[in-house]
Amino acid sequence: MKNFIKKKLFMVLVLGAVFSAGIYVIAADHGDPPSLASDQQYDISDIYAFRSPEDTNNIVFYCGLENFLSPGQNPGFNANQMLEINIDTDNNNIEDLVIQCIYENNMVTVYGPVAPSQTGTSSTLMSSAVKTQGNLNTVISANGMKVYAGLRDDPFFFDLNQFGMIIAGTATQFNDPGTDTFAGTNVLATIIEVPKSMLGTGSSINVWAESKRKD
Repeated sequence: MKNFIKKKLFMVLVLGAVFSAGIYVIAADHGDPPSLASDQQYDISDIYAFRSPEDTNNIVFYCGLENFLSPGQNPGFNANQMLEINIDTDNNNIEDLVIQCIYENNMVTVYGPVAPSQTGTSSTLMSSAVKTQGNLNTVISANGMKVYAGLRDDPFFFDLNQFGMIIAGTATQFNDPGTDTFAGTNVLATIIEVPKSMLGTGSSINVWAESKRKD
């Protein structure tokens, strides 16, 4: 049994991913204060949830870690870290299912979706759950799921200069197209595609992610 304590929660997002519609939802948190710079491996930059464009019976979860990586950098996941995707199926903002990801020996292991043994900021690894495992930087197909964990181009598009002008009240018009401030930077991405049937029978889910450190 492995216990994990939440290092910090970078975002708690109610996504409302309605299965009957092609909804694509995101939350982003790029950049943290200098006091947190030493914990960049635990820094969640984005969480996305959307219906698979290849199979509408599947839902895709994406979570990015350690953003602003240059193409020359090749960081690794932390072996003491768990990335946990929390799924609320009855709209009470308490996780009913979790997908737990750990990274060891150049491999990613994904447990779930599974009902957690406890809810809240501390977690126990659900090692008896359905396990999907494979090498990093490789698409893994097993148990009706697809998993990828590794370096990817940062998918978040944000025009930081224009945003600053809007906040300052000096923007005179929208830029079309905008300038992607994060173009050319990478993140450590974990992407998991699961059948909707593994997420309950409801018409919507609430989703948030937590980055946790082994106790």
